Amino acid sequence: MIFNVRDARVLRRLYLLAAATGLLGFTLVAQAVTILDTTWREEGGTKRQPWAGFGAHLRLAAQPQFRAVLAFASDDETWGEASGTWIGNDEDHAYILTAAHIYERPADPEAYAIRSPDGAIHHPDRIWVHPQWNGDADTRTGCDFALVRLPDPLADLGPPPVLYSGHAEAGKLITFIGFGSRGIGSTGEQERFYHGSDKAAAQGVADEWVDIVKPLPRNGEAGNYIGVYLPKEDGSIPNPYGGASEPATRLVGLLGSGDSGGSAWMQVQESWVMVGVNSDGSGTASYGDSSWFARIARQQSWISGIFPGAHFSE
Repeated sequence: MIFNVRDARVLRRLYLLAAATGLLGFTLVAQAVTILDTTWREEGGTKRQPWAGFGAHLRLAAQPQFRAVLAFASDDETWGEASGTWIGNDEDHAYILTAAHIYERPADPEAYAIRSPDGAIHHPDRIWVHPQWNGDADTRTGCDFALVRLPDPLADLGPPPVLYSGHAEAGKLITFIGFGSRGIGSTGEQERFYHGSDKAAAQGVADEWVDIVKPLPRNGEAGNYIGVYLPKEDGSIPNPYGGASEPATRLVGLLGSGDSGGSAWMQVQESWVMVGVNSDGSGTASYGDSSWFARIARQQSWISGIFPGAHFSE
């Protein structure tokens, strides 16, 4: 469903009110990579081996079109504290798109190291934070962008992602990827589900779609985001955005605490385009909770102004 900014703001503030009163838990940035209980069991998840139930989500993330999604660590060791996506090289540098909220303000490019798929560790030398990001994930999800530069180009990642420049995400199935923590719908995120440092992917229908506010207010709601929610298998939890209340696929889920800064993708005919940056979520990332993504489409001028080589869709 396409929302105007006022409707979307009301829904999100209702989530915050419910969180404050204990109905949903506390609202944080990018909650757990939570998946359906049924998929977890089908994939081999058990009480003794809870981490074994994420095979389908790991296989999805390992598809070659998502190779550009990279792990972040603040200590060169704890990979999965955050995520980002390589969007291309110029002659001397590589550029990684991520979320602004993972950085303290003012942002320090050395706050995180970045690991490429070959295991090499890279240390950024520069960072640009979106000029309208003010640190408020409630009203500024749509400005939750940072662009990080590495001092050398990256190789062996395949072609750079195509960044989506259209406005047809509403109602589409999106796939989101990151290196975050894990959980299942009935419990939310728990440490026992996490094993290793591979990226995982989940899916959701973009039932909430909010366009950018123009002109952008100094501190108020900026719009420019899409939202998904995690339905229960039996459809018993109403969809807050008016869409279907049953899972669209067996791979639906929500974001993880280390998925922040990773990316959301959409398939257009036979091609994949990158439509968003993983931003924040509601509740405990359980059944009925939501995840939100900052829309890339309205950020073409800002991204291209820093990295002219970024590839946008026609």
